Amino acid sequence: MSTNLKVSAALVAAFAAVVAAFLILGQSDSGSSADGGAAGGVQVVAEDSHRLGEPGAGDVTLVEFLDFECEACASVYPFVEQLREDYGGQVTFMARYMPMPGHPNAENAAVAVEAAAQQGEFEAMYQRMYETQEQWSHREESQAAVFRGFAADLGLDLASYDEDVADPATLERVLADRDDGLALGVEGTPTFFLNGEKLEVTTTDEFIEQIEAALDE
Repeated sequence: MSTNLKVSAALVAAFAAVVAAFLILGQSDSGSSADGGAAGGVQVVAEDSHRLGEPGAGDVTLVEFLDFECEACASVYPFVEQLREDYGGQVTFMARYMPMPGHPNAENAAVAVEAAAQQGEFEAMYQRMYETQEQWSHREESQAAVFRGFAADLGLDLASYDEDVADPATLERVLADRDDGLALGVEGTPTFFLNGEKLEVTTTDEFIEQIEAALDE
């Protein structure tokens, strides 16, 4: 049996806000698969999907389709980090890009994270985006210079970073995740898949119960 997660009141409130956002968006369950990860030939985890931390020892995988400019994603980020702490070594955590319309710098942010990933710093840039979201989000002007500053702070090779940001293949990699998400029925962010099935939960307790059940199988 895995260690039970103790969730703070703040995280419960944040998760409740995310659930409310899900209900407003009216996410459907179309595209989820009960047999472990494909819908119409699209895999929930692609060969080049990014893993957060070390892989779990078992077969349990939690995938988040996310948008770095999404306030709900930022709200649930501490909960995901707590899950990673409590279930590290048991669950494999994956992150996939899902920049949404209406977020002017969502694609730029994802491209910056993907460029950092090319230098082995996906997780560090992923964390930086959420930790600073209030500073750069929901601004019509490009925040690419801000993201380049994050790259500098992380000690990345800026010449290589600039090349990767400008390379159309980097944006294509981001949009490939988004296209997979659309094919899987993702209609809003964050959307989670546990072992290939879209999670439909309304509380943190239910979320954790689903992980515990998967671990006990």
